[in-house]
Amino acid sequence: MQVQLSGQQIEVTPALRDHVNSRLDRLTRLDERILSLSVVLSVNKLQQRAEGTLYVTGSTLHAEALENDMYVSIDVLFDKLVTQLRKHREKICDKHQRAVRDERLYG
Repeated sequence: MQVQLSGQQIEVTPALRDHVNSRLDRLTRLDERILSLSVVLSVNKLQQRAEGTLYVTGSTLHAEALENDMYVSIDVLFDKLVTQLRKHREKICDKHQRAVRDERLYG
């Protein structure tokens, strides 16, 4: 999986990079077919924003989090991406199960 981490009006420190990399395990445990992840960290006055775009086979998932602390923003971002990825996986699995069931009944 390719990971791109960038910052707008903020320097991406090794500590921030390590924090993002430590959260990647939650995504890769759910789905091994993740193509890439793009994370953009930005600061706007007192708001710390983390935006993430996750490219998986057949879909693109996007989430953003706006908090007072950058580390909390990253955590909330990954929580949202995990929820979206879990929902996407359930939809894909359900679609395949329905196709197999229909094939058995009508095929």
